Amino acid sequence: MTTALMLIDLQRIFAEPQSPWAAPDFDSAADSCRRLLAGWHGPVAVTRFVLPEQIMGAWQPYYRDWPFATDPANSALYDLVDGVDTTGAVAIDRPKFGKWDAATAAALPGVTELVLGGVSTDCCVLATALAAADDGIQVTIATDACAGATAADHQRALEAMALFAPMIRQSTVQEILER
Repeated sequence: MTTALMLIDLQRIFAEPQSPWAAPDFDSAADSCRRLLAGWHGPVAVTRFVLPEQIMGAWQPYYRDWPFATDPANSALYDLVDGVDTTGAVAIDRPKFGKWDAATAAALPGVTELVLGGVSTDCCVLATALAAADDGIQVTIATDACAGATAADHQRALEAMALFAPMIRQSTVQEILER
């Protein structure tokens, strides 16, 4: 059994208070992700939510609602925040919420379990967890290494993912590092 750590979308667009997509508890979640990363001894993947080359389908009204996200002047917001050591990590950039797909599975060969941390619990973490579980991957959510659009959204997402036990489990960073 190979377990990989996947840190989801630790980007400035979700960290900086002036960003419409800022997660209020981002800093706390990012600090917990850094703790996980520092104590991790297996494969690591770091993801980024990126703009699609061409905005199509249901993404068109989505980006109409969030025009700041497509403004070239804001492109640096898609950068990872400082202090996330990506040395040796698999970089996964996707123009969609869920980061688990066939290309991700190919980039992480032999992985049978994922530990997820990052943002936003109620969007990209949730979408990634469900896709991975559907693909037969055991998922553990590092609850204190995630942040939602709001604290209530974070909690609702954790409750929704709890419905998928035992395929999706929840643990704290401390519990994960101790096992």
